[in-house]
Amino acid sequence: MNCKIIIVGPGGSGKDHMRKIMESRGFTYGISFTSRPKRKGEKEGKDYFFRDEQFFQVNKGIFLEVQKFNGWYYGISKGEFEAKDLFILSPAGLKSLPKSLRKKSFVIYVNPSLEIRKKRLGERNDADDVERRIIADEKDFSSFSDFDIMVTNEDF
Repeated sequence: MNCKIIIVGPGGSGKDHMRKIMESRGFTYGISFTSRPKRKGEKEGKDYFFRDEQFFQVNKGIFLEVQKFNGWYYGISKGEFEAKDLFILSPAGLKSLPKSLRKKSFVIYVNPSLEIRKKRLGERNDADDVERRIIADEKDFSSFSDFDIMVTNEDF
Protein backbone atom coordinates (compact mmCIF):
# COMPACT_ATOMS: atom_id res chain seq x y z
CA MET A 1 0.00 0.00 0.00
CA ASN A 2 1.20 3.47 -0.90
CA CYS A 3 1.03 6.39 1.50
CA LYS A 4 -2.42 7.93 1.89
CA ILE A 5 -2.93 11.69 2.09
CA ILE A 6 -5.72 12.66 4.48
CA ILE A 7 -7.10 16.20 4.64
CA VAL A 8 -8.80 17.21 7.89
CA GLY A 9 -10.34 20.57 8.70
CA PRO A 10 -13.39 22.33 10.03
CA GLY A 11 -16.25 23.51 7.81
CA GLY A 12 -15.25 26.27 5.42
CA SER A 13 -11.54 25.58 5.81
CA GLY A 14 -10.94 24.74 2.16
CA LYS A 15 -10.72 20.94 2.28
CA ASP A 16 -12.55 20.48 -1.02
CA HIS A 17 -10.53 23.24 -2.68
CA MET A 18 -7.30 21.55 -1.59
CA ARG A 19 -8.62 18.18 -2.77
CA LYS A 20 -9.36 19.58 -6.24
CA ILE A 21 -5.87 21.06 -6.50
CA MET A 22 -4.34 17.74 -5.52
CA GLU A 23 -6.56 15.84 -7.96
CA SER A 24 -5.34 18.14 -10.74
CA ARG A 25 -1.82 16.97 -9.86
CA GLY A 26 -2.66 13.29 -10.21
CA PHE A 27 -3.92 12.23 -6.78
CA THR A 28 -7.01 10.02 -6.79
CA TYR A 29 -9.74 11.01 -4.38
CA GLY A 30 -11.47 8.39 -2.26
CA ILE A 31 -15.11 9.38 -2.32
CA SER A 32 -16.96 9.20 0.98
CA PHE A 33 -20.53 8.13 1.49
CA THR A 34 -22.86 10.58 3.26
CA SER A 35 -26.46 10.85 4.33
CA ARG A 36 -26.48 14.65 4.15
CA PRO A 37 -28.27 16.47 1.32
CA LYS A 38 -26.34 17.53 -1.77
CA ARG A 39 -25.07 21.07 -1.85
CA LYS A 40 -25.46 23.13 -4.98
CA GLY A 41 -23.06 21.88 -7.64
CA GLU A 42 -22.20 18.58 -5.94
CA LYS A 43 -22.38 15.46 -8.07
CA GLU A 44 -23.15 11.87 -7.12
CA GLY A 45 -20.01 9.75 -7.38
CA LYS A 46 -17.76 12.79 -7.78
CA ASP A 47 -18.10 14.62 -4.46
CA TYR A 48 -19.90 11.96 -2.39
CA PHE A 49 -22.00 8.86 -2.70
CA PHE A 50 -25.30 10.22 -1.35
CA ARG A 51 -27.29 7.58 0.55
CA ASP A 52 -29.97 7.56 3.23
CA GLU A 53 -29.37 6.63 6.87
CA GLN A 54 -30.76 3.15 6.33
CA PHE A 55 -27.97 2.42 3.84
CA PHE A 56 -25.41 3.03 6.58
CA GLN A 57 -27.26 0.74 9.00
CA VAL A 58 -27.66 -2.11 6.50
CA ASN A 59 -24.16 -1.94 4.98
CA LYS A 60 -21.92 -1.50 8.04
CA GLY A 61 -19.51 -4.18 6.80
CA ILE A 62 -18.38 -2.29 3.69
CA PHE A 63 -16.99 0.64 5.66
CA LEU A 64 -13.49 1.19 6.98
CA GLU A 65 -14.89 3.96 9.18
CA VAL A 66 -18.28 5.60 9.71
CA GLN A 67 -18.99 8.71 11.77
CA LYS A 68 -22.09 10.71 12.53
CA PHE A 69 -21.29 14.40 12.27
CA ASN A 70 -23.78 17.26 12.61
CA GLY A 71 -26.61 14.73 12.36
CA TRP A 72 -25.42 13.09 9.12
CA TYR A 73 -23.47 9.92 8.49
CA TYR A 74 -20.13 9.96 6.67
CA GLY A 75 -17.98 6.97 5.84
CA ILE A 76 -15.18 5.63 3.64
CA SER A 77 -15.62 2.19 2.17
CA LYS A 78 -12.80 -0.31 2.47
CA GLY A 79 -12.65 -0.53 -1.32
CA GLU A 80 -12.21 3.22 -1.78
CA PHE A 81 -9.48 3.33 0.85
CA GLU A 82 -7.55 0.51 -0.83
CA ALA A 83 -7.90 1.95 -4.34
CA LYS A 84 -7.33 5.67 -3.79
CA ASP A 85 -4.66 7.87 -2.20
CA LEU A 86 -6.41 11.11 -1.15
CA PHE A 87 -9.16 11.43 1.47
CA ILE A 88 -11.09 13.94 3.55
CA LEU A 89 -11.87 12.79 7.08
CA SER A 90 -13.15 14.28 10.32
CA PRO A 91 -11.02 14.05 13.47
CA ALA A 92 -13.25 11.19 14.66
CA GLY A 93 -12.92 9.42 11.31
CA LEU A 94 -9.15 9.73 11.46
CA LYS A 95 -9.09 8.46 15.03
CA SER A 96 -11.12 5.40 14.05
CA LEU A 97 -8.59 4.27 11.43
CA PRO A 98 -6.53 1.25 12.45
CA LYS A 99 -3.12 2.37 13.75
CA SER A 100 -1.39 0.46 10.95
CA LEU A 101 -3.22 2.59 8.35
CA ARG A 102 -2.61 5.84 10.22
CA LYS A 103 1.12 5.10 10.20
CA LYS A 104 0.96 4.87 6.40
CA SER A 105 -0.92 8.17 6.08
CA PHE A 106 0.13 11.81 5.91
CA VAL A 107 -2.44 14.12 7.53
CA ILE A 108 -2.85 17.74 6.42
CA TYR A 109 -4.84 19.88 8.86
CA VAL A 110 -6.40 22.82 7.00
CA ASN A 111 -7.15 25.51 9.58
CA PRO A 112 -7.57 29.10 8.35
CA SER A 113 -8.97 31.89 10.53
CA LEU A 114 -12.46 31.74 12.00
CA GLU A 115 -13.35 34.90 10.06
CA ILE A 116 -12.53 33.21 6.73
CA ARG A 117 -14.43 30.06 7.67
CA LYS A 118 -17.56 32.00 8.68
CA LYS A 119 -17.46 33.94 5.41
CA ARG A 120 -17.15 30.76 3.35
CA LEU A 121 -19.86 28.91 5.28
CA GLY A 122 -22.19 31.88 4.89
CA GLU A 123 -21.67 31.88 1.12
CA ARG A 124 -22.69 28.22 0.78
CA ASN A 125 -26.42 28.69 1.38
CA ASP A 126 -26.82 25.02 2.23
CA ALA A 127 -28.84 23.06 4.76
CA ASP A 128 -26.38 23.69 7.59
CA ASP A 129 -26.59 26.70 9.92
CA VAL A 130 -23.28 28.62 10.09
CA GLU A 131 -23.26 29.16 13.86
CA ARG A 132 -24.30 25.56 14.57
CA ARG A 133 -21.48 24.34 12.34
CA ILE A 134 -18.91 26.63 13.99
CA ILE A 135 -19.94 25.41 17.46
CA ALA A 136 -19.83 21.75 16.37
CA ASP A 137 -16.40 22.23 14.79
CA GLU A 138 -15.03 23.94 17.90
CA LYS A 139 -16.04 20.88 19.89
CA ASP A 140 -14.68 18.38 17.34
CA PHE A 141 -11.35 20.18 16.88
CA SER A 142 -10.79 21.38 20.47
CA SER A 143 -8.05 18.85 21.18
CA PHE A 144 -7.19 17.74 17.64
CA SER A 145 -3.45 17.17 17.32
CA ASP A 146 -3.09 14.05 15.15
CA PHE A 147 -1.73 15.74 12.04
CA ASP A 148 1.59 15.89 10.22
CA ILE A 149 1.29 19.45 8.93
CA MET A 150 -1.10 22.37 9.53
CA VAL A 151 -1.98 24.85 6.79
CA THR A 152 -3.32 28.20 8.06
CA ASN A 153 -2.89 30.18 4.85
CA GLU A 154 -6.38 30.49 3.36
CA ASP A 155 -4.94 30.57 -0.18
CA PHE A 156 -2.62 27.60 0.42
